[in-house]
Formats: sequence, structure tokens, C-alpha cells
Amino acid sequence: MLLTRVGLLLAGTVTALLATAAPAVAHGADAPNGTDYRVEVTAVAPDRPQLRVRVIEAGARLELTNTGDEPVEVIGYSGEPYLRVGPDGVYENTRSPATYLNRTIVGDTVLPAEADPAAEPQWRRVDAGSTARWHDQRALWREAGPPAQVRAAPDREHRVRDWVVPLRDAHGPVEIRGTLDWVPPPDAYHWWVVAVLGALAVGALGLLPAASAPGGRALVGVGALLAAGGAAAVLLAVGRVLDAGAAGVGAVLVGLLTGPLWTLLAGLGALAAARWASRRRPGADFVVALAGACLALFAGVTNAAILARAVVPVPWPPTLARLLVALVIAVGAGALAAAALRLHATGRAVAAAPAGAATSGRG
Repeated sequence: MLLTRVGLLLAGTVTALLATAAPAVAHGADAPNGTDYRVEVTAVAPDRPQLRVRVIEAGARLELTNTGDEPVEVIGYSGEPYLRVGPDGVYENTRSPATYLNRTIVGDTVLPAEADPAAEPQWRRVDAGSTARWHDQRALWREAGPPAQVRAAPDREHRVRDWVVPLRDAHGPVEIRGTLDWVPPPDAYHWWVVAVLGALAVGALGLLPAASAPGGRALVGVGALLAAGGAAAVLLAVGRVLDAGAAGVGAVLVGLLTGPLWTLLAGLGALAAARWASRRRPGADFVVALAGACLALFAGVTNAAILARAVVPVPWPPTLARLLVALVIAVGAGALAAAALRLHATGRAVAAAPAGAATSGRG
């Protein structure tokens, strides 16, 4: 049966993509899909006009840029020099425990023997620019459960704590000051309802006879919706890269290739399939089914946490990010369903044709 072969091919393709995507997902697992803790930088005190500090990756990292002529040091957890950022690049102190603890958001790296905050700093250059990005446990909530005040009233915002990251430059001590707040998460149920209803509406277009004029227009319509879903996926991928600190076209392109690559590829694949469907080319139903499956899985499901988190890893309002994710899931799943229905109907028509011809011959 044609439908069976299509299903097996789709399953094999998705399995292969999952197998190849696993290392990439594991490599980028430190960048969260969202959180309910809002990290904000409130001040650099005393004021240093040459220093720019911001929060990136939904609060998972701090970013410090030094545009001045003198370096500034970020102080580690035991008062030792941890990072040095200046016109000659970014350096990390290999003797600082923070160098190793800050490699992951949970801070669970095993310290090597040379990590000794009391030892003389040994500087290693890690970047030629003047911007450093790092996880900092002082700005994060690292406990498994929420704070007591959040457990008592989880439906309200709470100030968890004020935090300080000490710096030092040629003129003396400096502080990055900020706040850590709990923000109640949204109700993901409503967004899933929107996604499911949207998928059913798109999938219903596959009920129109594929060989009829309305069926042809339905294919073009599914293609147009698939283009919208593909554009939403590309926008999500770009947003995640921008939120990770990328600045400039080159940095964004590099970030896309090393970050949300599968979301990007799923979006581009959906755009290509949409063009194929709009021209009603042979095999368009299969192309749409494959693109829809990849879009729903690699751009929708992988970003589904955005629907249930208050702080999301894009530089736009969270509601817009959730709308994009719901659109991607609805269009991807709906396009897969519509194309599968059309393929099933076509397969039945092809199977029935020889039987009809044989009956006519006997007559």
C-alpha cells in the first residue's frame, strides 16, 4: 500500500534525523528553552561608561563588554580573579574554580587539581574580542525546588534576592548589581488547544478530493500555511541566536549553524516544500508530509517549553514567541495530516483502478 510505504519512509527519516540530531541537542543543552526566574541587571556601580552588561539566554548567562582602554577583572566565588576583559581580548584564570564551575548552568563540573583560588593567576586567552559571556551562580536559582515564598503563593511574582557580581579595574572595585525574581508561568493548556485546533483545521483540507479543482486549491492553501510555519520557525531560530548575544549578520549566521540548527533546517525545508506545493509538482503531497513532520518535531516540539515558561530565550515579548511555537506545531502537524489523507485517497484510487478496468473487460 502506498500509505504504508509513505509511513515507513517518514518514520525512517524522522528516526535518522533524531539520531543525528542527538549530539547537537546534547551539545546545546546548556541553553535553556525557558525559565520562570527572571534575571535582570540593574546597575554597574560605580558607573563605568565603558562597561556594558546585560543578561542573555533567558537569564542563563551574563554578558560583559569592555570598550575602554584598560582591562577589567570579574571576581570569582572565593574573591580570586576569574575573567579579564580588555582591549587585548578575554582571558580566564585557569587557577580559578569559577573557570570550571561556570562551564555549565548547574555548576557541577569536577574541579581539576590546579584549581586553587589562593594561587597566583594563570591567564589563558579564550577570545580575541572584548566581550565575555558566562554562567554566574550568584545570579541564578540553583535549587531543585522553588523558594519558600513561591511555594506559599506561586501565582504571584516574588523577589527572590538581589545579587552582586564583583569586578575590579585600575580605579578600584566595581559591582554588577541585579535582581532575581520568580514570575508565574503561563497556562500552557490554552496554547496547546490553539495548536491542536489549528492542526485539525489545516488537516481537514486533506479531505477534499486530490484530483478535483478544490483539492488542487487545497494543496496550494496547505503550501501557503506551510510557508507561514516555516517562516515562524526561522524567526524562532534567529530569535534564539540573538538572545544568546549574537550581534551582526556574521555572528547570527555562525550562531544558527552552531545553535538551533534543526529548527532552522525544518523552517527552510517547510519553505521549500511550500513552493513545491504551490506549483502542484509531482510528489507534492509526499514532500508536504515530510516537511510538515520535520517542522512539527524539530521546530515545534523542541521549542514547546516556551509555551509553559514565563521567561523565554528570544528578544521579543513572550506572547509572540508562544504564538510562533503554536503556529509551527499547528501548521506542521496539520500539513502532515492533510498530505497523509491525500496520499491515502490517491492510493485507494490507484488500487481501485485495475479492478474497475478488469470488470469492464469482462463485460
